[in-house]
Amino acid sequence: MTGVERAAGQGAGAGPVLLGVRHHGPGSARAVRAALEEVRPRVVLIEGPPEADALIPLAADDEMRPPVALLAHAVEEPGRSAFWPLADFSPEWVALRWALEHDVPARFIDLPATHTLAWGRQEDETAAEDERPVEAGTAGDVDTAPGPADLRIDPLGVLAEAAGHDDPERWWEDVVEHRGAGEGDALAPFTALEEAMAALRETYASGGHDRDLVREACMRLQVRAAQREFEDGVVVVCGAWHVPALRQKTTVAADRALLKGLPKVKADMTWVPWTHRRLSRTSGYGAGIDSPGWYGHLFSAPDRPVERWLTKVAGLLRAEDRIVSSAHVIEAVRLAETLAAMRGRPLPGLSETTDAVRAVMCEGSDVPLALVRDRLVVGDVLGEVPPTAPAVPLQRDLTRLQRRLRLKPEALEREVELDLRKENDAARSRLLHRLRLLGIAWGEPAASRGSTGTFRETWRLRWEPELAVRVAEAGVWGTTVLSAATAKAEGDAVTAEGLADVTGLAERCLLAELPDALPTVMRVLADRAALDTDVGHLAQALPALVRSLRYGDVRGTDTGALAEVAAGLAERVFVGLPPACAALDADAAEEMRRHVDAVHGAVGLLGDAPAAGHGHLRGRWQSVLRVLSGRDTVPGVIRGRAVRLLLDDGELAQDEAALLMGLVLSPGTPPADAAAWIEGFVGGGSGGGMLLVHDERLLGLVDAWLTGVPAEAFTDVLPLLRRTFSAYEPGVRRTLGELVRRGPGAGGGATADGPGTPGFAAELDPARADAVLPVVRLLLGLDEVDENTDNEPAGATG
Repeated sequence: MTGVERAAGQGAGAGPVLLGVRHHGPGSARAVRAALEEVRPRVVLIEGPPEADALIPLAADDEMRPPVALLAHAVEEPGRSAFWPLADFSPEWVALRWALEHDVPARFIDLPATHTLAWGRQEDETAAEDERPVEAGTAGDVDTAPGPADLRIDPLGVLAEAAGHDDPERWWEDVVEHRGAGEGDALAPFTALEEAMAALRETYASGGHDRDLVREACMRLQVRAAQREFEDGVVVVCGAWHVPALRQKTTVAADRALLKGLPKVKADMTWVPWTHRRLSRTSGYGAGIDSPGWYGHLFSAPDRPVERWLTKVAGLLRAEDRIVSSAHVIEAVRLAETLAAMRGRPLPGLSETTDAVRAVMCEGSDVPLALVRDRLVVGDVLGEVPPTAPAVPLQRDLTRLQRRLRLKPEALEREVELDLRKENDAARSRLLHRLRLLGIAWGEPAASRGSTGTFRETWRLRWEPELAVRVAEAGVWGTTVLSAATAKAEGDAVTAEGLADVTGLAERCLLAELPDALPTVMRVLADRAALDTDVGHLAQALPALVRSLRYGDVRGTDTGALAEVAAGLAERVFVGLPPACAALDADAAEEMRRHVDAVHGAVGLLGDAPAAGHGHLRGRWQSVLRVLSGRDTVPGVIRGRAVRLLLDDGELAQDEAALLMGLVLSPGTPPADAAAWIEGFVGGGSGGGMLLVHDERLLGLVDAWLTGVPAEAFTDVLPLLRRTFSAYEPGVRRTLGELVRRGPGAGGGATADGPGTPGFAAELDPARADAVLPVVRLLLGLDEVDENTDNEPAGATG
């Protein structure tokens, strides 16, 4: 009996036509299309949330391009969400499109999303009570409902093992993907698969997927309702695992009893774009497809899929400047077919084509093969949904801004360079910063490869499907990106735990240009700064505050109030820092040393702003550094860093620095304290290595101290010294080694090995100094020559 005769003979008592599929399987998708063409049903029922029925007509829109996903989120808790992803090779999508093209009603029959989301909330609460994490599952994937991990079974894995295969994916490809839809009987593949699943359900019952019993009860009720309405013209497209349960004879009362008392939340649904890369992930909202790009190719290729695939690979490698000819393609096809024959496969699969590409086109290297996997086997396809799809107002405003600023969401990561002096680029920067403040991480700041000025920004952009959830979640703050970011900033300021959090928020408000939020943030900042007595907190907050002042020139923001708070905060740091640095252990001293570095950089950016009647900030800070450098109660690492900062600023002469170092490295100082002083003076990424290279007096002091450290103390100070000197660049370490081997202080004269090293004499070398003058003249632009002098630039002295 043919499939048509069997379908026609199925009356109301015989039940509906059940098409059991593997979600996201191209072979199942082709078989579903062939079965629907043969059976010609009056209604198509599809596994999925019934709330999405109103969204089905959008699947026929010309602007709808898979992969896409149905998104459901709780109205009162938008972050609680679930996705049902669909690709163009998904059997459910094929069934949906077939129904729309033939004017046949289509309906979703799975458990409503209102229960699915509420169930997820209960699991999270249970996990919190048990203190164990619950991993989010794929709401629409192949029968992966949460359950005891040790009781769940993989239906395809069990069938593959029974058939003698150790790889379920290869077994499925051989028995389904590489076979036809059924010679003369389009329902034959589904009949065979139903028999296999029925045997599994007899042995394993629910297979550990206890929630499936409730879902299947819901589906049976929906199927019965459709049969009463359409009699024998019902076709059901669902996961093959569910088919035996839907065929099972149960009472309506029993099914309703399973659904009684389920938790509920109010939910909204819409279509959102999806990506092939997301389909390839098994956790979160993925689908666990290792090769969505390959599956899409198998589904769309009209004929000769292997030849077409290897041609795609050749095109990709050529675009990456690799030499791949037509002969390579021909040879790769032959090798893939030979491997398939040797392995007993009906057609070459992904493993055969991959082996052929590696051997023929990649010359045995896995490096270009990784590119093939990333770009083709997985792929960066990003779906599209029509603008008429339901969306929260914030999403509509974001879409409008993306189009106006020509920032199209893309699945492939790309870098964007922004010049903030240009209006469009400045608007892009504001949008990206506002989205980051809202927790929508579409863009991440990256290090600029060009100018490092404040008018340049580099962003790394990649649109991930989960960002649609973040947008819905942020919708509670406002209906536009600007209003939502403003409200979010004000709320974060009030609830911020520490002073540094508030200063960081002020910085982000300036970057995002949120003038309405700044008054609230500044008020909270001033209150927190006045009440916080921890110098570490104040020192940690000051740099972010000072960085924010730099944005006023580029972005045109009024930062007057911010400057006043920064100056007051700096004054409080100056007063409280010396006593806070006393009697610290090694870890606390190192942390305080980092605070000193941060404050020093912040004061340098603040410039000469007045410091509340105490002179200029820079002068006040230098006084604090002098206090820190001379107090014995201050840990050595902080004293050493204070001396170094004063030396770098020209506030301390070389002789004074050498004198202070000599005192610290005298025999009366404990070796550990002396080593910490050296760490502070020449370590921590301060360029201390070059200082020792160019000042042999300091190097001689360090060398003489190190050779005099007692043996019993040497092992204690060695780790600290290693950490200090290992941070230097290899060239600096090599030069220091040469100087130490030759002997510090001997650079001005001959040594036993020969003449001294050039550039390290006691006095200046006039010939070497004169050689620098043309370069200095060019840098300073001193091109004019005073004829009254001996060819010296005008105004030059000596």
